[in-house]
Amino acid sequence: MVISNKPLRFIIATLVACLPLMSFANSEVDSTKAVTEVAHEATTEGHHEGAHTEPTDEKSKIKAFIKHHVLDSHDFTFTQDDVTGKHYGFPLPVILWDNGLHIFSSSKFEHGKAVAESNGNYYVINHHDGKIYRTDVSGKITEDEKTGFPTNVRPIDFSITKTVISILAAALLMIWLFSSLAKSYTKNGGIASGAGRIFEPVVLYIRDEIAIPNIGVKHYKKYMSYLLTIFFFVLFLNIFGLTPLGINATGNLTITFSLAILTFLITNLTANKNYWSHIFWMPGVPKAMRIVLAPIELLGVFIKPFSLMIRLYANIFAGHIVLMSIISLMFIFKSWIGSSLSFGLSFVLSILEILVAFLQAYIFTMLSALYFGSAVEEHHHDEAHH
Repeated sequence: MVISNKPLRFIIATLVACLPLMSFANSEVDSTKAVTEVAHEATTEGHHEGAHTEPTDEKSKIKAFIKHHVLDSHDFTFTQDDVTGKHYGFPLPVILWDNGLHIFSSSKFEHGKAVAESNGNYYVINHHDGKIYRTDVSGKITEDEKTGFPTNVRPIDFSITKTVISILAAALLMIWLFSSLAKSYTKNGGIASGAGRIFEPVVLYIRDEIAIPNIGVKHYKKYMSYLLTIFFFVLFLNIFGLTPLGINATGNLTITFSLAILTFLITNLTANKNYWSHIFWMPGVPKAMRIVLAPIELLGVFIKPFSLMIRLYANIFAGHIVLMSIISLMFIFKSWIGSSLSFGLSFVLSILEILVAFLQAYIFTMLSALYFGSAVEEHHHDEAHH
């Protein structure tokens, strides 16, 4: 088997497609920030009405920590000293477009406690939604009385967040792995070596059990690059989410939206005339029914990628929430029996989450292959049956 260079081009295409969508819409909150930290002191000048206050009871603290864990962040914080409040990690670049380009380090926010200044503009991270808003030197955020949403100007955010770093890491890892696999085939006469031996069976499985059965022998090759890319891309991001780094890329709706859009575009841009004829003028049914079925079939074109987006997002996001909730029971029970049960259950659930990481990558790839197969399927209808 020979692996072409096409997967590398699709990796870059996937990366480019995801980055702007993700960076614009993400909620960036420090996922490892201590739940007892107060982002703005209630007495600090410029705080809006109903300022963020410190959770007082154990359950509220745990709830706040879980919320921070599943959201994105402008910096990587590995740990912190609860006594001194010192964070150990590194900041990430903030890139804003607000009547011009603004680039500065996220360290200016001091983990959400300070106002950042850039070229005469002032910005602050809102603790209710974790997004960056333009403000004045006092850091005041004004909220709409009816909706409760901030009325401050929100700049276009292209920042390199923790999720972006994980996407870059996954892309670079894939480029290295599959470049090495392709080179090993060239050097060893079609025999994989090194790390390629681990991934070769997976590549063959995707080809023989997903691509060919669902797309067909005639058309599967032109989709193989994308199917391989999307499988390993989702898989690596899912695995990253199980590490202690607090990365939750595939549990972010904007990421799954970007991936679903790619499948949607490839499906509809490569579809043949039979695919569109079955949507707008379905053969084999009365003409009156065709008029009724056409808008339903057209709606299905958009429902398919929507289901891809929601399925991946909901499973990964819910898994993180459940796992963190079970772990938090150790701090609620505060007894060796309850803590032992919580630890054992969280360990089992962690193993299950590894299975879910593989399963969701498989499902996303399988459904994409199904959509591609329906787009290129060649129908031969006997007019006598019409």
